[in-house]
Amino acid sequence: MQPRNMSMSGVVDLAAVKAAGEAKAKAEQARAEAARQGGTAAVPPASLVIDTDEARFERDVLQQSAEVPVVIDFWAEWCEPCKQLSPLLERLATEYNGRFVLAKIDVDANQMLMQQFGVQGIPAVFAVVAGQALPLFQGAAPEAQIRQTLDQLVQVAEERFGLTGLTVDTEAGEAQPAPAPAGPYDALLGAAVDALDAGDFAGAVQAYKNVLADDPGNTEAKLGLAQAELLGRVKGMDPQKVRKDAADDPADVPAQIAAADLDLVGGHVEDAFGRLVDTVRRTAGEERDAARKRLLELFEVVGAEDPRVTAARQALARVLF
Repeated sequence: MQPRNMSMSGVVDLAAVKAAGEAKAKAEQARAEAARQGGTAAVPPASLVIDTDEARFERDVLQQSAEVPVVIDFWAEWCEPCKQLSPLLERLATEYNGRFVLAKIDVDANQMLMQQFGVQGIPAVFAVVAGQALPLFQGAAPEAQIRQTLDQLVQVAEERFGLTGLTVDTEAGEAQPAPAPAGPYDALLGAAVDALDAGDFAGAVQAYKNVLADDPGNTEAKLGLAQAELLGRVKGMDPQKVRKDAADDPADVPAQIAAADLDLVGGHVEDAFGRLVDTVRRTAGEERDAARKRLLELFEVVGAEDPRVTAARQALARVLF
């Protein structure tokens, strides 16, 4: 399969696999583990099309690509061609019946992923197979061309990596999405809130993670987890020392990250975001990545719809690229 009109700039940072042989070994290891546990369970048709983001990308795309090719649809609400292509890809994901999974990424809310994949325009379609990123096509291509590309992708996945796809539970039916058990989730979320009120932040974190393990898209659990982790980090801090350390040495990345946590807990959202954006701008390598990751975590605390998050994402993209 040949790349088509796409730049692969930066994708190697996402793949985390340096050679096809290593990727294949990881895929085989994942399948062997699944076999030891009785095989991979059948998935409902609704699982073939997912919405993902920066926080869930590793699990939804990289990890899942060890079992099945993951096709990535970069789109945006304002993109007219996307409105033609996305429904077609969703229909084909169902028609191919588990031979690939479609992951949809809103570029407005996930600019980091767009930049790391080198996306120059949307719609843009990539695939990740056993951790290896492949550019597929850009624009609203004809259905016949898309089918041909997907057929090649499925063939490559099977021949090079031994990925035969997922088993789909056809009896589940498209009209029957996986139900969210009200009782257990309510109990776990209630336990998390009680733990927060008691200052047991580790307990709250675990309770929220228990919910997300079964329901990764649970908005309340995602927000609660980010808040609990933040409160747990600042619990043992000496605010005066943290702020003094950050003021005395702007190049001290751990000090800036700690001060940003305190800023956010104190309600100084713009200060927290601005501090970390400046830290990313001044640093490189692992230190830059640490500051960037903490900024993304703080975005989760505030919420993606907050205009301050949108502004900070744009500022972050400017200093990174």
